[in-house]
Amino acid sequence: MARRCELTGKGVMTGNNVSHALNRTRRRFLPNLVNVTLLSDALARPVKLRISAAALRTVEHRGGLDAFLLKQDDADMSPLAQGLKKEVRAALAS
Repeated sequence: MARRCELTGKGVMTGNNVSHALNRTRRRFLPNLVNVTLLSDALARPVKLRISAAALRTVEHRGGLDAFLLKQDDADMSPLAQGLKKEVRAALAS
């Protein structure tokens, strides 16, 4: 399983550990991923996702999963999230 947020696409970054003597060794910065179950109002069911803590705060700020999905760009989202976005659009249209 990739270390990537399913909603925002936030992933692993690389950088350096820098010692007091300025020796540099490569390191990885991992995103803070959490497994959550979010409720979709349009679909009337819970959805399990693996998202970053920052994305979870953004979902709550935007007013829920449905509002977040409708505003989010498709290029950043996982195929699962893109499918959810399609389902939400279809449910809101009908």
